[in-house]
Amino acid sequence: MTAARSFMAINSNMTTDHLHKFGKKNLEFGQGYSCNNASPMRLRPCCSLKLSTNAESQLDSTRRSGMYKPTLWDFDRIQSLNSVYTEEKYSTRACDLIQQVKKLLEESDWFRQLQLIDDLQRLGLSYRFDDEINLILNTIYFEKKFCEKEMDLYSTSLAFRLLRQHGLKVSQEVFDCFKNEEGDFEARLGDETNGILEMCEASFLATEGEETLELARLFTTNILQKKLDDERNELLIMDDYLRTLIRHSLDLPLYWRVQRPSARWFIEAYATRSDMNPIMLELAKLDFNIVQATHQEELKQVSRWWKESRLAEKLPFARDRVVENYLWNRGMLFPPQYGYPRIMNAKLFVLITVLDDIYDVYGTLEETQLFTNLITRWDVEAIGQLPEYMRICYMAIDNNINELAYEVLKQHGLLIIQDLRKFWADLCVAYGKEAEWYYTGYKPTLEEYLEVAWVSISAHLILGYMFFLTSNPIEKEASQSLSNYHNIIRNSAMVLRLADDLGTSPYEMQRGDVPKAVECYMNENGASTEEAREYVKHLLREVWKETNGERFKESPFTPSFMRICADLGRMAQFMYQHGDGHGIRNLQMEDRIQSLIFEPIV
Repeated sequence: MTAARSFMAINSNMTTDHLHKFGKKNLEFGQGYSCNNASPMRLRPCCSLKLSTNAESQLDSTRRSGMYKPTLWDFDRIQSLNSVYTEEKYSTRACDLIQQVKKLLEESDWFRQLQLIDDLQRLGLSYRFDDEINLILNTIYFEKKFCEKEMDLYSTSLAFRLLRQHGLKVSQEVFDCFKNEEGDFEARLGDETNGILEMCEASFLATEGEETLELARLFTTNILQKKLDDERNELLIMDDYLRTLIRHSLDLPLYWRVQRPSARWFIEAYATRSDMNPIMLELAKLDFNIVQATHQEELKQVSRWWKESRLAEKLPFARDRVVENYLWNRGMLFPPQYGYPRIMNAKLFVLITVLDDIYDVYGTLEETQLFTNLITRWDVEAIGQLPEYMRICYMAIDNNINELAYEVLKQHGLLIIQDLRKFWADLCVAYGKEAEWYYTGYKPTLEEYLEVAWVSISAHLILGYMFFLTSNPIEKEASQSLSNYHNIIRNSAMVLRLADDLGTSPYEMQRGDVPKAVECYMNENGASTEEAREYVKHLLREVWKETNGERFKESPFTPSFMRICADLGRMAQFMYQHGDGHGIRNLQMEDRIQSLIFEPIV
């Protein structure tokens, strides 16, 4: 048995009950909970928070803070954004280039078309060619063009990845021809670096139970890592472009990356490629800058709303993360025509961040219980029972709900206010349960934690808003599946939760917080931090397999909404790849925000 097969056997014995059981119970977190594992009740520690003298006097010194740094991108900086790429001459040039690329696609043979589609996706341009790409891939699939001749590892892997990515079910058996009699991949394949890299990327489109693809993942990652090690030790010389792609893939696979935020990186890499197409490169740069200009105007609107809300002034303990909150939505839904959904969901992200800081940082247990009680009953008349700092948050949420509900009623004739209130109430109940755990010192099992944490990560609320903002028409079956938290919603939530926990738990444990997935596994199994993190990464891969499988099942949702659900998970891995890119400033995220939102490509 090879090392790869041995590792697969170990992982197959690791329980995935956590994934199959989460979310199956009713949301009753507010009920009494047995705290057999509880420690003595405790107060949250107070940490230093730099505030204005005015704000300091308003804060109770017994409360803690998140020690959040102020934003780098203040109101004036955002409002000063002004791009020349809003001018018509740039759009006219882009249209000319688009027609040239369409002609290139049309005149190429089917395998060259696959390579062009791959480049267009990586360059962030594929949305401009949706019809052409769908026609090409459907033709290749239904006419079985990839079966016409014996294909090498690279071409097989590329065709497999692109076809599966677009919902066309290609069997993992296409890789069997690369195995030996023992069922392992042939060692000679290690010499085909391009093919090994492409096979590695393809392996992340696996669904549950596809052992060949899991074997491919282990086989290829080991080879690619060894190639980097050999080059470092001067035992191997690689092309700069290929080396860059390998490092990028091992850091985070292509299928787990959200397309638009990754595009700028690839545009720069593509420019160094020997067979680079100058038309596609020019279009990629131009399109990036044109769309960026649109996004800058939207960010300015969100920033003005944030200032006018006075939430930062009234709740100085909360994170001021307008740019980061907008970035999430730019990643999930970047085409220019979706401006209103992006703006509305950016406001939603801001409110979720504020509410999270109330429950997770500033509020006492009694205050959060009172807030949860009121929001589950949705009793606006009882707002006077809340502490003053909670009232403005409550009303901001209520106004936000009414704004979206009114828009949907106006456009679609549907009443969705009860759906939106349910989404918010479920979030607060989950927040409340975690606050209860913290104050009682209760240490949940991993299963208990995930049952609550997939809701407290707020994906159901984010995707609920996105569904009503982007669906036209709004189908009754899809709306009901949304309210019942269909598997695609739960899986997206779980990817977001696990990625968040891997990126943020060290900091959150330091400041004082409820155990996250890593700590729950450590407490339950006596595992080391490294072992627990590896297990959480294993769970993350398993959730992605479930998510991939949903693409091939009958669904009440449109392909575009299912793509949004997957892209929320991808954005989570983007935001938390190098730590907490949402709440805590780090250099990697600062650089990414500068390059994606503030700086055009020259």
